[in-house]
Amino acid sequence: MGVAKVLRLARATLDEAGLRGSVLVRDLRTGDELGIDPDLEFPAASLVKVPLAVVTLDRIHRGELDPAAPTLVRPNRVAVPGPTGLSKFRHPATVALEDLLYLSTAISDGAAADALFDLTPPAEVTIGLRRLGLSGIIVRHPISDLTDTPAERFAPQESHLAQSLAIGAATAGHGHPVAQLDVSRASTGSARAFVDLLHELWLPATMNQQVAGRVRELMGDNVLRQRLAPDFSSDAARWSSKTGTLLNLRHEIGVVEHANGQIYAVAALTESRVPAMVQPAAEAAMAYVARSLHDELRLVGG
Repeated sequence: MGVAKVLRLARATLDEAGLRGSVLVRDLRTGDELGIDPDLEFPAASLVKVPLAVVTLDRIHRGELDPAAPTLVRPNRVAVPGPTGLSKFRHPATVALEDLLYLSTAISDGAAADALFDLTPPAEVTIGLRRLGLSGIIVRHPISDLTDTPAERFAPQESHLAQSLAIGAATAGHGHPVAQLDVSRASTGSARAFVDLLHELWLPATMNQQVAGRVRELMGDNVLRQRLAPDFSSDAARWSSKTGTLLNLRHEIGVVEHANGQIYAVAALTESRVPAMVQPAAEAAMAYVARSLHDELRLVGG
């Protein structure tokens, strides 16, 4: 089809689905890549759970944290749809630190992530990334902040009102009265920054091999597979990923490992201008665009 035509069609597909996006696919063997606005910065939402896992495991490797240490997690009393795991518990639970990593990364458990953030605050996670030579991702707040938005102030049948506020209140410079959607106050990253992180996880240069391997395992166990996974998982390919969702934001980062040894990192960060919480067409468009860029890059690379 040709690179230029693929990119035009990809942009049109996102636009028709009501999406603005930052998408990047990189061949991790060659470094070749193909993307749409890959340096556009977005609030990261739950994608920050991957950097959190990296830095927590690095601290375990260096002997600063005990993976078996019991951690008391108190119930969050979260009643809104969405949060999973300990976030929905009604009673205190004691969980080993390493098991919190599984809950946080594989099932996107916000309460588990915040228990880890209590040990390694957001600013230290950012510092840990810089120590590994990774720039472009900034972690600014705990996950609990993601359940303190206008969405929690409306009844479920009024969720479109929170979506409308998220869409209509953004400024041209990507500022926003909702702090979690303001790139100057939220945890942020671009498609390129997250692909750089995935590149280091799958082909470590500065990261400890055991740390990288464990994060890959956790991402391989990801149970949220409604977004990009249908277009990348097969009997001949393994898809390991992490999603991020907040109001009108829908993200996913992941790596597809083909049976022939090819490895591609994928990051798709999007925001919707459609005031609806459930948007299967947006999920399908994201997957189609990411897959089309992957297929063209694979074709060009031979």
